[in-house]
Amino acid sequence: MARPDFLIAGVPKAGTSALHAALAPHPQLYLSAVKEPKFFLTDGPPPRHGGPGDVQTYQEHVWRREDYEALFAPAPPGALTGEATPFYLHDLDAHERIAKLLPDVRLILVLRDPVDRAHSNWAHLFGAGLEPEADFLRAVELEQRRKAAGWAPFWHYTDLGRYGSQLEHLLRHVPRERVLLLRYRDLRDDPAGTLDRVCAFLGVETGRLRAAPPDNVRPFVADTPANAAIRLALRTGGRIGHRFPRPVRKVFRTPLLNLLHRGHQSRPFVTPAQRAALLPRFADEIRKLEDVSGESYADWLSLEHASRYRP
Repeated sequence: MARPDFLIAGVPKAGTSALHAALAPHPQLYLSAVKEPKFFLTDGPPPRHGGPGDVQTYQEHVWRREDYEALFAPAPPGALTGEATPFYLHDLDAHERIAKLLPDVRLILVLRDPVDRAHSNWAHLFGAGLEPEADFLRAVELEQRRKAAGWAPFWHYTDLGRYGSQLEHLLRHVPRERVLLLRYRDLRDDPAGTLDRVCAFLGVETGRLRAAPPDNVRPFVADTPANAAIRLALRTGGRIGHRFPRPVRKVFRTPLLNLLHRGHQSRPFVTPAQRAALLPRFADEIRKLEDVSGESYADWLSLEHASRYRP
C-alpha cells in the first residue's frame, strides 16, 4: 500500500503551504495533490458541527484509509512521498495514529513565534469574513468558550502555539532524529538553505530547490459597518453552506468576498501591548520547547521581538 514517507506536520500560519509547494518540483519527492488531507486527525468520519465554516472544511477531510493511500499511488517509482497537514503537531491523538501506521515516518515542523502565529491566524479568519471579533485580544479571550462549543482547532489561537507540550508528547511516539524543526523566518529569509536542510533530512539530493512561493495571505479588511454586514452574511453562509454543493456555495461566497476585499488595507502588526498581554501565556511553553528540542527560542520571549513575518 502507498503511504507517505514524510509529513509536514506543523504549524498553521507558518509557511507549510509554501514549503509543500517548494518541495513539489523535486524529482525525488512526490507531494500529494491534496495539500491538507487531515487523515490522522480522526479515527473515522470528522465532526459534524463546529464554528463558522468548520463543517465545510470537515467535508474535505480524507478520512478513509483507501482514499488516503490513493493520494500517493501516482508517485513515480523510488520517489519519497509526503503530505502537509499543519494540525498534526497540535492534535495529540494524531501522534499515536501516525506512529502506529507509519513507524518509519519523518516529520517536518515549521515553528513560528506563537504570538505572531496567533495574530496571523486571527487576521486570516477575519479577512475571510468568518471571525466576528474585530479586536484580536478579545478574540483570544473567546478561545476557551469556542473550544467548549466544539469549534475546530483553527480557532484555537493560543492553543495551537503550545509547541513545547506538543513536541514533548510527539517525541514519546517518534524518535527525535526523525523530527526536523524549522523556523518560519528561515524559510522566508533563506529559502534555499532551508530547503537544502529539508532535503538532507529526507535523504534526497540538495541544491535542487532555490525558492519558496509567497504565503497565501488573505487581504485584511477595515472594520466598517458595510464590511460588518458582509462578514455577517459570510458567517451565515459558513454555518449553513455545508448543506449545499460546493459550486452553489461558490456562486454566493465569491461575490461577497470580492465585495469585502475591495480597497482592502494592509494587515496590522502585533502591537507591543498585544505582545505584552500574550507573552505570559507562552513563556513556559517556549522554555519547555527549548528543553525538549535542544534549540534556542529565547528571542520569542522579548517584547522587542520584531513581528516582521505576519502573513
